[in-house]
Amino acid sequence: MKQIIINCTGREARVAMLEGGRLVELYIERPEGRRIVGNIYKGRVENVLPGMQAAFIDIGMEKNAYLYVADCLPPETEPEEGKRPSINELITQGQEIIVQVSKEAFGTKGAKVTTQLSLPGRYIVYLPNVTYIGVSRRIRKEKERERLRRMAREILGPNEGIIIRTMAEGMSRAELEADVSFLRACWEQVWSEKKHVRPPALVYQDLDLVSRVVRDFVDEEVEEIMIDSRPRYAEVRALLARYRPEWEQKIRLYTGAEEIFSYYGLDGEIERALRRKVWLKSGGYLVIDQTEAMTVFDVNTGKYTGSHTLEETVLKTNLEACREIVRQLRLRNIGGIVIIDFIDMEKEENRLQVLECMEGELRKDKTKTQVLGFTRLGLLELTRKKERQNLADILLRVCPCCEGTGRITAEETLASALERELASFSHDDRVEAVLLEVHPHIARVFVERDYIEELRNSTSIALYIAENSALDQQRYRILFAGSEAEARRRLQKQ
Repeated sequence: MKQIIINCTGREARVAMLEGGRLVELYIERPEGRRIVGNIYKGRVENVLPGMQAAFIDIGMEKNAYLYVADCLPPETEPEEGKRPSINELITQGQEIIVQVSKEAFGTKGAKVTTQLSLPGRYIVYLPNVTYIGVSRRIRKEKERERLRRMAREILGPNEGIIIRTMAEGMSRAELEADVSFLRACWEQVWSEKKHVRPPALVYQDLDLVSRVVRDFVDEEVEEIMIDSRPRYAEVRALLARYRPEWEQKIRLYTGAEEIFSYYGLDGEIERALRRKVWLKSGGYLVIDQTEAMTVFDVNTGKYTGSHTLEETVLKTNLEACREIVRQLRLRNIGGIVIIDFIDMEKEENRLQVLECMEGELRKDKTKTQVLGFTRLGLLELTRKKERQNLADILLRVCPCCEGTGRITAEETLASALERELASFSHDDRVEAVLLEVHPHIARVFVERDYIEELRNSTSIALYIAENSALDQQRYRILFAGSEAEARRRLQKQ
């Protein structure tokens, strides 16, 4: 059973996708961080870099967008190896150019853009000014693929193309034609109104989160769509009525007193999705580490001891881990390189069973993934396309103390550093005592472990502690160095 839970009564919109009652995907859109993928801009070429075969385009954002040479060519163009034109043969500095955002800006990188414009509908993606017909790879039956291509050729006019989406499988010509006509009219209206604007300027904006979810995710497997906003409820019904009127009864308005995500128990699920350790039902667990280069999953048996052989216990844990890893990939929206360290399996057939399980679970994921197989060290490699920010980047910020490492200076290290600094005062006869400011936790540790007396014995300098809860736990501050009487007096004034 699939459900879609929509919360859009506050400043941010949240959409939860549930499978079998469990949260598997979460989408969040805020006013200050609205998604720009799919938006079309008239920009200006700021720099052309032949050495990188790329250009930077000013589209009115804080950072210039990035345009790679392959994204300047029509989708049907497949140049021979070594014969692809250079970027400076295609565009020039200062040129006005129409581009579409294909990837959000991440970290220090600007958005990625393409000149291959497209307008997504429910059944097709419309390609203005391009003669091209593509069919989703998820439609596997060749007979159906050819039927859809034939209908597309009959529907399309000159100098326009489409990519047929997975949801078009089994659809009639009338349904396909209605989608093409609607998107064609949208593009003609947008272009007639915006073609003369001065760059940088927004030409076309994709639908907001709630409308995109209805367009892209509602299918026959979705049994219920629950939404907590009456105005958006009416909009969603109207949008779905245009595509599939018979599905309108799936949409329900939530009117409960309790906040909708809280009612469905989703807040706890989201909080757990931010943790490093994820427990499996069997008692095993995953440890998830995300770095700049890749994400690593480590599978452990934990409390699970099994009931038969060790190999059987390992296999059951690894198979359960497969299902949870794919869920975490989708829920946390992890992209890029993914390495999975399963528990070692002795039998090759067990490794193949785990690989098949992983590939089967990944078919539920709409984001493009590629399983590369096991390495010689027994690690499973896969890649997942980066399409938007991961969940942690949206909901969390880097810790100002540890700067994202998850570790801070140990108390012993701090005491040793202080000892070395106090030793530098030992040659000055005027320094009898030092007044030190530290976080209350550090002060407590120094007292409990007798560091104060130990430092006095090793440096012959008396140490007085002033507490400051606003001070970083891995920092200390020397407020005074001089006579012991003055150190005591200043401590009393603190």
